[in-house]
Amino acid sequence: MSNVTGRRAIVLGGSIGGTLAARVLAEFFSEVLIVDRDEIAGVYEARKGTPHTRHAHGLHARGHLIIEELFPGFTEELRANGVPTGDLGEMRWFFDARELRPARTGLISVTAPRPFLEGYLRARVAELPNVRILEKHDILGLLATPSRDRVIGARVRSRAEGAEEEVLQADLVVDATGRGSRTPAWLEEFGYARPREDKVKVGLAYTTRLYRTRPEWFGGVQSINPVASPAHPRGAFFGQIGKDTCILSLTGILGDHPPTEPGAFLEFVRSLPVPDIYDAVHDAEGLDAPVSFGFPASVRRRYESLSRFPDGLLLIGDALCSFNPVYGQGMSVASIEALTLREHLRKGGVRPGPFLSDLAKVIDAPWDISAGGDLNFPRVQGRRTLKVRMGNAYMSRLQYAATKDAGIAGAFMRVAGLIDPPETLMRPSMVRRVLKHGLGRPAPGPSRSAAPKPLAPLHDREELS
Repeated sequence: MSNVTGRRAIVLGGSIGGTLAARVLAEFFSEVLIVDRDEIAGVYEARKGTPHTRHAHGLHARGHLIIEELFPGFTEELRANGVPTGDLGEMRWFFDARELRPARTGLISVTAPRPFLEGYLRARVAELPNVRILEKHDILGLLATPSRDRVIGARVRSRAEGAEEEVLQADLVVDATGRGSRTPAWLEEFGYARPREDKVKVGLAYTTRLYRTRPEWFGGVQSINPVASPAHPRGAFFGQIGKDTCILSLTGILGDHPPTEPGAFLEFVRSLPVPDIYDAVHDAEGLDAPVSFGFPASVRRRYESLSRFPDGLLLIGDALCSFNPVYGQGMSVASIEALTLREHLRKGGVRPGPFLSDLAKVIDAPWDISAGGDLNFPRVQGRRTLKVRMGNAYMSRLQYAATKDAGIAGAFMRVAGLIDPPETLMRPSMVRRVLKHGLGRPAPGPSRSAAPKPLAPLHDREELS
């Protein structure tokens, strides 16, 4: 430990965000305790508390660099376990059914199965002598001082039959429980205001199936990704996740959800704007049954705007902001937030106000990318500011220009990978290159999918029946 700040820190939630927070906190606290309702130690498979982990994930660029810093040897150990890695710009990316020019960016993308990645990181953190995992415990609430101005612990209960409530004292509590976080309700119980929420309702669903890979499918690239667009609202992520295993995650929004019945699943694949994926899997060996996951809305909780907030409590990851997962930002943003936590702790302590304000700055750019991209779909509900409208008009031209110019494609991937800020795509030299190709771009071809269905009701549920 470089500088002991306190006796004990508690992390509520053992997913990626909580694990990264625990790794950083272990540098500053005598004990770090991770609490989770599921069994998580030594678990490398999807679990009930994280149904989204069954679906395609990519650890891109900025997130990869930070995790390699926090866990030296990370990349080589995953490669040794058969996890594919590759250049982010050399994947096959399609926008409006047009393939971007391959661009060698030097930015690594790791396409490990998400449960394996979580299990690996938890195992590395559990090796630290001052980290302990308290699994199969429900989180009942927070413990505060009589004046309610400071959180001093958490109330938990083992899921074993007949177990009684336990009180865990702590100098710091970090909520990493994800988008189902109960901190808004806990604040209200303590006499504080709830944070306001920004929402973009997308009505997204993933449906995913694993296949046994054939050597000819990928032609030396890591994945084939036709990204959904207003003209082609059905999308997919088709990528290698092991030596002989690949994953196909189909995406559909606003109620046009990919089905789980195998025949209907395959028909959805046939309707994608590029034929490559159907040509690969129409007679392939499926390794499991298709499974779905619903994502009603992107949600950003504006804790930084609260005038009062108790000391001793922080939030990280999806508990702060839950992004539309098609943009692949969640793990990278959580890793940047973990480094921000480290920076504050290195200054001798962390106060919620300044910390949450700094995290808001971390979230701003990826939120603009995610929310702005979703609002490009006409039927997605949300406020379209002039900035959003102009940004989407320019981005459609840039994506077309990236099919002609590998330099533009590379710059786009650096922004998508959260290495460079979006403003770099607006530099005069870049704008000139975009306009050279983008002004005369042809209209997208017609979608092969059926007419969109009516907007489905959006419920606060994560899995589709």
